[in-house]
Amino acid sequence: MKKIWLPLTLSLLIACSGERTFRKAEDAQDAGREFVRASLDGDYEKANFYLLQDSTNQLLMKKWHKDLDQQDPATKKKYKDADILVINFHSTNDSVAQFTYSNSYKKDTSTLRIVRTNGEWLVDLKEIMNFKN
Repeated sequence: MKKIWLPLTLSLLIACSGERTFRKAEDAQDAGREFVRASLDGDYEKANFYLLQDSTNQLLMKKWHKDLDQQDPATKKKYKDADILVINFHSTNDSVAQFTYSNSYKKDTSTLRIVRTNGEWLVDLKEIMNFKN
């Protein structure tokens, strides 16, 4: 009986550690979809997982969080319930792609740059400013 308690206790401790794990994006389009879905859902931890980590991207992400946090609960729910509408996906080369999308709540079109860095596909928000008219 004592042999059962140790593995059970260890499993319980690991499950309760509070740390979430996310799967790496399989390709650029997967990274774009996962990032956008997490952003619409207000899941900042998950969105940050798919974000290229640099100071500019972190500032842009904080601004998005702040703007979304200031929305009323009904608007947040509309974002969460929105479908991602992929308008265009284009690979520039084997390390860079552009993911153009909208969502079913807000019809604004955005284009994300997705880059492969150290074998991982990550969203680079700095380029979003270059696509705005």
